[in-house]
Amino acid sequence: MKVILRADIAGVGRRGDIVTVADGHARNYLLPKGFAIPASDGAVNQANAMRKARDLREAADREAAGTIATALGAKTFTVKAKAGNEGRLFGSVTAGDVASALSDQAGVQIDRKKIVMQPFRTTGAHSAVVRLHADVECEIKVSVVAG
Repeated sequence: MKVILRADIAGVGRRGDIVTVADGHARNYLLPKGFAIPASDGAVNQANAMRKARDLREAADREAAGTIATALGAKTFTVKAKAGNEGRLFGSVTAGDVASALSDQAGVQIDRKKIVMQPFRTTGAHSAVVRLHADVECEIKVSVVAG
């Protein structure tokens, strides 16, 4: 069955895409939940308009993410954590801690789920990857200090 997606569905497609899915999947899940509409001639024209708007919005988002990435990549962010004499932390520095450091030190609000890292368990210099957009990632430097 051909449907037009009204929302991004993992493994199926993105909003505005015209996709062919199994009849049962469309009838029992996509259509009742409002995630898709049946593909008719008028709806196809509407889908094209949604796709054009999405492409323009994504281009603007990608450009904004690129400028943020260059600003973040140039700085080193400092996170204070309790540590012992040998530099081992009493706990760890998580993505949430790094996100709050980005907010405080750079003024950029980034969701902790967009920061890819293993928890830091020692003081010193570390790095993490921030996924600002599907096409834009930047590596940031994080300095963990005892405090």
